[in-house]
Amino acid sequence: MLAELRPETPGSYLDRLAEETTVNGRGMTDYDLPAAPHERTPLLVRRCLAYVGACLREAREEFGDGRVKAYVSLSFADTEEGLLTSNVTFCTPLPDVRPYIADLERVRDAAVVEVSVEDCFPGAGRWFGCSSAGCAGGEAAGV
Repeated sequence: MLAELRPETPGSYLDRLAEETTVNGRGMTDYDLPAAPHERTPLLVRRCLAYVGACLREAREEFGDGRVKAYVSLSFADTEEGLLTSNVTFCTPLPDVRPYIADLERVRDAAVVEVSVEDCFPGAGRWFGCSSAGCAGGEAAGV
């Protein structure tokens, strides 16, 4: 995803999934968020979901790709502070390539969600405050 927005990436990859996740995986910016988990968690989740919604909408509208999936993971950093951190990765499921996360239900070291554009914009409704004008955050989802 977002291949049109980046220059060619040097290097070789095992397969298309490895390239997509290497190029598109992003740690969500969180340096400006409070450290206290009860304050940090909802803000970080809203930020991730707003970013995912905007990117998936753009992939569908600009590139005609509605198959792209976003994976949002939340886990505690392996640092002294142990702050909650997140990562967002985009990839397109392909029949001849292994899935990004083979068994999502078995992940134990992080909270992970797979999101499609249909999850963000089901029918004529909206999800977490997103519209064609952009995303407002997590208010509508109660996050």
